[in-house]
Amino acid sequence: MAGGNSRKTERGAGPAGASEGFVFDRGPVMIYWESTQACDLACVHCRAEAVPGRHPGELTTGEARALFREIATFGGRNPPHLVITGGDPLQRPDLCELIAHARELGLDVSTSPAGTAKLTREAMVRLKEAGVHSISLSLDGSDAARHDAFRGVDGSYEWTIAGARYAREAEVPLQVNTMVTARTLADLPRIHEVVKTFGAMAWSLFFLVSTGRGRELAQITPAEGDAFLAWLWERAARAPFRIRTTEAPHFRRVAFQAMRAEGMSRDAILRTPVGRGFGIRDGNGVAFISHLGEVYPSGFFPLAAGNVRREPLVGIYRDSPLFRSLRDPGRLKGRCGRCAFRAICGGSRARAFAATGDPLETDPLCPHQPGPARAAAA
Repeated sequence: MAGGNSRKTERGAGPAGASEGFVFDRGPVMIYWESTQACDLACVHCRAEAVPGRHPGELTTGEARALFREIATFGGRNPPHLVITGGDPLQRPDLCELIAHARELGLDVSTSPAGTAKLTREAMVRLKEAGVHSISLSLDGSDAARHDAFRGVDGSYEWTIAGARYAREAEVPLQVNTMVTARTLADLPRIHEVVKTFGAMAWSLFFLVSTGRGRELAQITPAEGDAFLAWLWERAARAPFRIRTTEAPHFRRVAFQAMRAEGMSRDAILRTPVGRGFGIRDGNGVAFISHLGEVYPSGFFPLAAGNVRREPLVGIYRDSPLFRSLRDPGRLKGRCGRCAFRAICGGSRARAFAATGDPLETDPLCPHQPGPARAAAA
C-alpha cells in the first residue's frame, strides 16, 4: 500500500552493473501478513481461496506479536511497512490490539478490510484509534452489479462505498485496489471515475496472476496490458491520487520511457514516486507471510522459502536460495534477462512462475522486445 525504494542504499544496495543498485538484500520495503483466510466474500479471483471460517492453525496473537518484533529489526531506522491482509482482517478480534502493538514497535501499519457488513463506522474508528497508517478497499466494478458479481456477494459494492466514506470521516488515508483482468478491462475507465469520488490517496491496479481462484479467470493480452499502462501513465500526472501497479512492474518501463522522452534526467526520474519504486518486486523488497506462517516472495507467488514458526524471518528473507535468486537480475532468463530494464522492472516473478514453473523466466504479460542488454538508466 505504501512503498518506494528510497531506502535501498541504507538497506544494502547491490553492486553496480547488472543490479543497478536496485537490490533490497538486507530487508524488504513491504511485508504483507495474511492474518486469516476467513472472509464473508467469495471473490472470483481470490489468491487466498478464502473461506467463511478461521483456520485453527492461524498464527496466534502471541505469535503475531513476536513476528512484529522481528519485523521491527529489519532496516534500522526505516523498518518495513507492514500490511495486515487476509481474507478479511476484520475477522480477527485481535486486529486492533495487534495494530497498536506494531505501532509501539515503530512500524507503520496498513490493513485491507473486505467490503462486507463488518466494515462499519465503528470498526473504522477502532482502526484509527489503534494507529492504523492507512487502509485499502477493493473496487472491481463501476456499479453494484459488476462489483458484486466479481466479489460474489450482493451488497459488497454498497459496503465498500460506505467504507470509503467512513475512512474520510475518520481521516484514515485510503488506497483503492482494482483487479485488471479480461473481465474488468473495459470497465476500468469508469472505475477510475468512481475512485475520484472517494478522496483516495492511491489507486492500485492488481494485474491478474493465475493462482488461487484466479486460475479460472482470463488474462488480458500483452498488447492490451501495454495499452492500458500507457493509458494509466497519461492520467497519472493529473489524477487526484497516486497510481500504482502490482504484478505489473513493467509500468516502470512505460513511465521511464515516457519521462525520458519528455527530457527528464535519470536522477530526476529516480526522485519521482514511480522512480522510488524501481526494483521492488516479488522477493526483492517484498515478503509475504501466510496465516500459517509460510514465507513467500509475494502473495501471488505460491512457492514458500520457509516458515516463521521454525526459523527467523530475517534469515529466510536474507539467506534463502529462493529470495536470493529473485534479487539478482543477472539470473533472469529469456526476454527479461536480456532487457535493459531488468533492474528497475524485473518482470512479475509470480506470473513467470505461474506460466512456466520457473520464477526466473520471462513475464509473459510484457510485450517488450529487448535488444542486447544494457543499462536502461544511462
